[in-house]
Amino acid sequence: MGKTEKQRRTLIINMAWPVMLEMASLTVTQVVDMMMVGRLGPVAIAAVGLSNIPIQYTIQLFNALSVGTTALVSRAVGGGKIQEGREILQQSFFLSAAAAISMGLVFLRWAPAILGFFGPEAGVLELGSGYMRLMVPGFIAIFISLVIAAGLRGAGDTRTPMKINLGVNMLNVLGNYLLIFGPGPFPAMGVAGAGLATSLSRTIGAGFLVYLIIYKHPLLRMEGLGLKLRFDLIGKVLNIGLPASGEQLVMRLGQLFYERMVASLGTAAYAAHQVALKAEAFSYMPGFGLAVATATVVGKNLGAGQPEEASAGAHESWKMGLVIMGSMGLIFFFFPHNLMRLFVDDPEIIELGAGCLRIVAFAQLPMATHFIYSWGLRGAGETKSVFYSTAVATWGGRLLFGYIFIRIFELGLYGAWLAMIVDWLLRGTYVRLRFNRGHWKKIQI
Repeated sequence: MGKTEKQRRTLIINMAWPVMLEMASLTVTQVVDMMMVGRLGPVAIAAVGLSNIPIQYTIQLFNALSVGTTALVSRAVGGGKIQEGREILQQSFFLSAAAAISMGLVFLRWAPAILGFFGPEAGVLELGSGYMRLMVPGFIAIFISLVIAAGLRGAGDTRTPMKINLGVNMLNVLGNYLLIFGPGPFPAMGVAGAGLATSLSRTIGAGFLVYLIIYKHPLLRMEGLGLKLRFDLIGKVLNIGLPASGEQLVMRLGQLFYERMVASLGTAAYAAHQVALKAEAFSYMPGFGLAVATATVVGKNLGAGQPEEASAGAHESWKMGLVIMGSMGLIFFFFPHNLMRLFVDDPEIIELGAGCLRIVAFAQLPMATHFIYSWGLRGAGETKSVFYSTAVATWGGRLLFGYIFIRIFELGLYGAWLAMIVDWLLRGTYVRLRFNRGHWKKIQI
């Protein structure tokens, strides 16, 4: 017998709110970070924002592998195969550690060349290269943590990652204050202090998560599994994760060229762009929380042989997403200056960024649609269709229209943000249609 709408809503909320709180904590941390770095001036803002692009893009690219972890663990747990779920998480951990360390070495060696691709001013390049190298240990820790958290969430445990990340974010804020400004005996390291604080706090958090899954977690504890590589399980993770990684690769490559166009508009415009993106992240909190819950609901119900319940749960999540993210759109439209002032006090950056937030307010509903249904498809192991939607929307929407609006119509920074609306409209429409067709209900993983 299927659940009632109220039961589905309660289940989704119970899984989503820890992720929302975790995202809220991360967003507040980023707000405070940007407030601190913002006091160092536009060059510091641009340096940190530019350095974070390749780091975050790489994290998202390889973190897409964790989509396979979530889908496989949720199905295993939903079908009562707990031992299989433990083994899947272990192999995903091995895979994530190897990938993170390899890319960390690349960032250490070629940081100036990577940032030089964007064509920044000399001061931004020098400051950003040092920051990027200090972020490498944090990058490795973040990547490992994300994959472990994906496995735990796939099993329905969203509270453990929340608790650990709340502590990590508090450490990050404290470390930033101490190492950026140098009160008392601490050195005033400026931008470098922000990078060091992030690396230290993220490494501590990753250490706690690794200890937990080896010795303490009641459901997915890896103690006693040995250190043997299971290439059959790694193959299953990659079979689902590689299309998701391809999606991220296509999207991030397109966005790299997009960011290069925006960076060419000048330091003030690019700083406003970065700050507005941070403010926009407020809407990601509920969206991502509901998306993660949707993936788990879909995966566990498919594992239990209840595809119709999986579909009903995703639709219920979508309705909640429209209400919440639609409300965020109203805030972006009517109070953009207030949000921008949380980060900076430069009048030019505030004015430019406020216009961007008013534009992106209109993207909130298609964004919510994409979040929910793309993660529903991922939870079922259907990652190829999400790849197609992202490829078309990024290159045919954001990048192409960004070029048209910026270069041909000369709309400047606002043209770049108008192109974002086109991107989200294309993505949201496609994944909604694909989900409604229901082919994902028959996928065997």
